[in-house]
Amino acid sequence: MALWGTIVNAAAIIVGGLLGICLPGIPERVKRTVMQGLGLAVGVLGLSMALKTDNLLIMIVSLVIGGLLGEWLQIERRLEQAGEWLERKSGALSKGRGKFAEGFVTTTLIYCVGAMAILGSIDSGLRHNHLILYTKSMLDGFSSIIFASTLGVGVLFSALPVFVYQGAIALCASLITLLVGDEMLGAMIKEVSAVGGVLIIGIGLNVLEIKRVHVGNLLPSLLIAALSVPLSQKLTLLYHMWVGS
Repeated sequence: MALWGTIVNAAAIIVGGLLGICLPGIPERVKRTVMQGLGLAVGVLGLSMALKTDNLLIMIVSLVIGGLLGEWLQIERRLEQAGEWLERKSGALSKGRGKFAEGFVTTTLIYCVGAMAILGSIDSGLRHNHLILYTKSMLDGFSSIIFASTLGVGVLFSALPVFVYQGAIALCASLITLLVGDEMLGAMIKEVSAVGGVLIIGIGLNVLEIKRVHVGNLLPSLLIAALSVPLSQKLTLLYHMWVGS
């Protein structure tokens, strides 16, 4: 079942989030320290991913063009509006206005942007091997306990975009491979993951409250990175043909 790993991942977020909400007695200093630890860990994860790029130019171009598209589409604001709408529908206003949207947006970005989400979903779709997503589920479930205890019920609703996002990748994995081939797919995943690493660094900065980075508006960079790989290879081939002639 191609979607099984994604189902487990979404369920882990919901269960972890429920546990976090049921543990309101965690001291504020403990929450703050754990959140800072998670922020540092997220930053290190992003850095390790970003350094694996084979083409720094693709990363830079993807971030610039993707940022322009994201600002034009106002993606982060739309994510916040979705969180605010769900907040009203869930009756979470009494829990503290604004926390729902913050929890929804923050955890949606953390759980959706990353190598494990992409690679795990593709592996689930192609080989029905869910090991990567099982590992991601454990990480997401643990972090959702802390996030939910700090940011509230909005964390639980991030399971929905995670399910849609990873499920769509899993279902489309076979078609993608037929279109681009295994070698090209591997190169695309590497660059998409590297750009995703930069975005995860931004998420780490947000969690640590060092600098507000509009990571949501940079999400189109992932698509630009994927498209840039075959384009750059074709341009390189044309250049060599031109030089050779």
